[in-house]
This record gives sequence, structure tokens and C-alpha cells, in this order.
Amino acid sequence: MVELKLKSSQWIVNEDDNIIIGKGRMEILENIENSGSINQTAKMMKMSYKAVWSKIKYSEKHLNTKLVYADKKDGTRLSKEGKDMLEKYRLLKKRCMTADDKIFRSIFK
Repeated sequence: MVELKLKSSQWIVNEDDNIIIGKGRMEILENIENSGSINQTAKMMKMSYKAVWSKIKYSEKHLNTKLVYADKKDGTRLSKEGKDMLEKYRLLKKRCMTADDKIFRSIFK
């Protein structure tokens, strides 16, 4: 029998099923945290600056909080809420994958 494995994704969405945070926004926040730049993040992710900035702003609007601070002098950094959201999402993904793997193994043993 062919070996099977499970792949799953988690998205946190609003009431209209629009993504507030998922894998892509997690990568955006991680890249901003590492590079200190929205421009560098856009280049690393092969996205336009506007697309990255729009995704950040959309999430901030629906969470009603600032996730990223951008300043021409000081650069770009995650706010406390941005760091918290990133950590909570990482934890969510980890726990979901652990649970998903357990369920998968129990069914496809």
C-alpha cells in the first residue's frame, strides 16, 4: 500500500470568511520581524509592496489593532500585538497539526 500523509492548513477568518491570518500572513509577519522591512519582505515573497501592505492593513482593520509599525527613520517592526498574534498562530498550527496527525493515524493505520 502507498504511504499516505496528511497536509492541512489553518486560516483565521472573519464573519465573511475573509482571511485575517493564515500561512501567508504568518510568513509576512515573520519576514518583517527578520528583515525590518516591508520592501524586503515583498521581494523575498515575490509580491508587490502594495500587496504586502494591503494584507497587513486588512488584518489590522478587522482585528482593530496595529500589527506592524512602519517608520522611514526607524524601519519596520512588529507591534506587541503583532508579535502576540504571530506566536498564537504558530501555537495554533502546532496544536492543530498534532491533533490532525493523531486523528489521521487512527483512521489510516
